[in-house]
Amino acid sequence: MINEVYIIDDDESSIVVFRELFRDDTEYRFISVKTEQIDIALKNIPSLIVINEDAIKIDVIDVCRKIRKDEDNTITPVIVVSSNGSRDHRMKVLNESIEYFIKKPVDEGYLYYTVKNLTRLLTINRRMSPLTGLPGNVQINSELKKHLIKNEEFSILYLDLDNFKAYNDVYGFLKGDQIIEYTANIIVKAVHDYGNGFVGHIGGDDFVAIVPYKDIENLCQDIIYNFDSGVTRFYNEKDRKNGYIEVANRKGIIEKFPLTSISIAVVVADKGRFANILEIGDTAAQVKHAVKAVMGSSYAIDRRRHKLI
Repeated sequence: MINEVYIIDDDESSIVVFRELFRDDTEYRFISVKTEQIDIALKNIPSLIVINEDAIKIDVIDVCRKIRKDEDNTITPVIVVSSNGSRDHRMKVLNESIEYFIKKPVDEGYLYYTVKNLTRLLTINRRMSPLTGLPGNVQINSELKKHLIKNEEFSILYLDLDNFKAYNDVYGFLKGDQIIEYTANIIVKAVHDYGNGFVGHIGGDDFVAIVPYKDIENLCQDIIYNFDSGVTRFYNEKDRKNGYIEVANRKGIIEKFPLTSISIAVVVADKGRFANILEIGDTAAQVKHAVKAVMGSSYAIDRRRHKLI
């Protein structure tokens, strides 16, 4: 996942320094932002913001407040770099919920590791699932907003497990957690194998993958193949052989449930197709209904401008 770092300065003097400092770190992208562009830039929700106080035309406190008042950037880390290192000034800046104040002249090694460590901490803090270590709903929604604002073409995969409750009833929640972790690893590996992308854990057995391309047939097929190839190891020999598990319902009647499978509902977002994430969610619900009607692991792709596969 690429970490976008915004460098706020009006003379673009800092961007060269950062790009040279991180020339071997391909997971970082540095973007120069002038003060008059701040409102627009904040909509993209960067991983980190660095303010070069000496190179901006407005008061740094006003800039800090503008960032912290933005709903989507309340937890985005901010570093202020300044030649004004008086204690009073530093306290005023830090009082605006700014993470770091670095006095010039800057030690490049110190700056490098401050940026690295802040982005690492942000990644950890945004990981809402202690089980899978994947980002939760806050970050999922932020990622969707980013793509919509940038008017990009992308695809959203909604993935969940079939007959998972029955599995938990028979094998218990600890074994169920193992299947959740297994599923997360399958999805992450597949997305990364196909290039850059984002994987989030909504909760329970529900996952989301956001990928910057529309050709997702092979990705869905790989996820299904890899999931089905390994999920049987979470069953005992009898259930594997039968191909189903037996569960007593509330009336004591034994019911048979197929082994756990995975369903993938895909929404392809062409440029300008969706105005907000609620519209994406509404479309996804329709696709989920279609894919859940199919027995076993399957996927359905909504290309509303084209056709439903």
